[in-house]
Amino acid sequence: MELVKQKQNIKILKAVLVVFLGTILLAISAKIKIPFYPVPMTMQTFVVLFMGIAFGWKIAVATIALYLFEGIIGLPVFSGTPEKGIGFTYFVGPTMGYLIGFLLAAFLTGYMNFKRNIFLIFIKLIFAVSTIYILGILWLGNLIGWDKPILQLGAMPFLLAELFKISLLALIAKKILILRKFI
Repeated sequence: MELVKQKQNIKILKAVLVVFLGTILLAISAKIKIPFYPVPMTMQTFVVLFMGIAFGWKIAVATIALYLFEGIIGLPVFSGTPEKGIGFTYFVGPTMGYLIGFLLAAFLTGYMNFKRNIFLIFIKLIFAVSTIYILGILWLGNLIGWDKPILQLGAMPFLLAELFKISLLALIAKKILILRKFI
């Protein structure tokens, strides 16, 4: 009985450590950016999908939720912070829909089966990342007005880079799954 309890405690400790390290990785990926208006292009979508594949949906979603909480309380973890503001005010700015989309994409990616062929993996990743863009565009349109070219501002500039990131993930997805064994 005691051995089982120790194993459970170790598993919980590993999960907490992975969540904490995941938020650091997300923060770093937010700072690796190419400036675009009104939303910068970062490596975050790659990291969000990677975490879903590597850690499963529970730990990936917990990581994203903690990351969002860190940003909302004022830690400069988001892209554009602290130079464009911090905290809740920044969170509800142009990137909020994309940030919320991270939660859904992490869930979907963590829940999906990536043991199939590379084409199906690619399609699943396209679907998951699309949720980020759909929520991002919906929020952006409501924020800056639907009379603006929302798709040209909030999606089109990023699609080629997104295809590259997804292609890379599709190629290595089966290898990334190995990380789940360590959590």
